Amino acid sequence: MILPFTKMHGLGNDFVVVDGLVAGAPTPERVQPHLVEIGHRRFGVGYDQFLFVQPSGVADFKMPIFNPDGSVAEMCGNGIRAFAKFVYDHGYTKEKTITVETLGGIKTLDLTVSNGKVSSVTVDMGAPGLERADIGMIGPPGQVIDELLEVNHEPIKITGVSMGNPHVVFFEDHATDARIDAVGPALENHPRFPRRTNVHLVEVLGPSELRMLTWERGAGRTLACGTGACACLVAAHVNGRTGRQALCHLPGGDLQITWSETDGHVYMTGPATEVYRGEIELG
Repeated sequence: MILPFTKMHGLGNDFVVVDGLVAGAPTPERVQPHLVEIGHRRFGVGYDQFLFVQPSGVADFKMPIFNPDGSVAEMCGNGIRAFAKFVYDHGYTKEKTITVETLGGIKTLDLTVSNGKVSSVTVDMGAPGLERADIGMIGPPGQVIDELLEVNHEPIKITGVSMGNPHVVFFEDHATDARIDAVGPALENHPRFPRRTNVHLVEVLGPSELRMLTWERGAGRTLACGTGACACLVAAHVNGRTGRQALCHLPGGDLQITWSETDGHVYMTGPATEVYRGEIELG
């Protein structure tokens, strides 16, 4: 099977995007057995998430998402901005506001267009989930805010936020690669999270500025995580460390995040880039 694809990224968080709107396009079910093969960065294409562009019965488009280990992801903040750029730049819509169906809910996106191409996207990420059940964590009902959890035989204070997918945030004075590499996989696979979780290490630089490092569920270290940036801002605010908006510095670039007092929704603004188009032969 020859699979046409488009390689895209949002702040270095990279995606293989498959056009499921063309006649004869493969279904996600047909491609899923090959996701690990495609995701290998030396023997395949390589990606942080694999996105399908599909029609939807409840929104303008539908976005199935997969991780490079073949597992399903509910939502991807950087990916949905790339998705929006794909459908606009490839002529599937000329609307500047679109809706996209995901497993994390229907998202509304406002597109900024320059010279006929999408340059940035603002995504209404919806209201954050702050209950333990929202992040799939075993324990008594209630919110997980600055809660001690033993990780690698060390107590770490964590805060849990769902942005349609689960996130755990912990704060330290200095965010280092060594620290997220050590704590990230242990927290992702902690027995208190039977469905695993995304993990973020956050350094607060000021009342409206954060630096974050990410370990993504099913993908490992990534240069950016849009839903994660939203979760980090929410976690920082509920812990009294920031206001309701912040510039989030990720290894791949910056995202502007706002948690609205008016509707309780989190809004994310950032760029998306198309890198190249190609084909891969699948066995």
